[in-house]
Amino acid sequence: MPGTKQPVSVLVVIHDPQLNILLLERAAHPGYWQSVTGSREGNESLRATAAREVAEETGIVCVASDPCDWRLSSRFEIFAEWRDRYPAGVTHNVEHLYSLCVSLDTPVTRHADEHRAQRWLPWRTAAAACFSWTNRDAILMLGLAGER
Repeated sequence: MPGTKQPVSVLVVIHDPQLNILLLERAAHPGYWQSVTGSREGNESLRATAAREVAEETGIVCVASDPCDWRLSSRFEIFAEWRDRYPAGVTHNVEHLYSLCVSLDTPVTRHADEHRAQRWLPWRTAAAACFSWTNRDAILMLGLAGER
């Protein structure tokens, strides 16, 4: 039976003012480090999706207006192993980019079913650690913009 997950998602790069990036290691895929990601549910706005996913994956509570909307999106092929989560025939996802600036000492509570570890890394190191090209590129854009 095909899944019902929408092929519309958010990527939220959480960082501190010094551009240290919070990365989470996927529980089902050790060694796969990423920022917060997640699919839109129902008719919620993308900003609401971003705030919900941040809370679910890190325990950081924010309101929908807190994540910064970069007004950028990427379309990519969904890994074959995850396609059963989507309706039959869906092969691509559109991911919308957001960022969220928090203090480095902000408490983070991982969702154990989704992530097995967390770490804060300088932006260049974080970009190199990401398995996803969209996540890597988002962190590089954030870091380069912050250096100006």
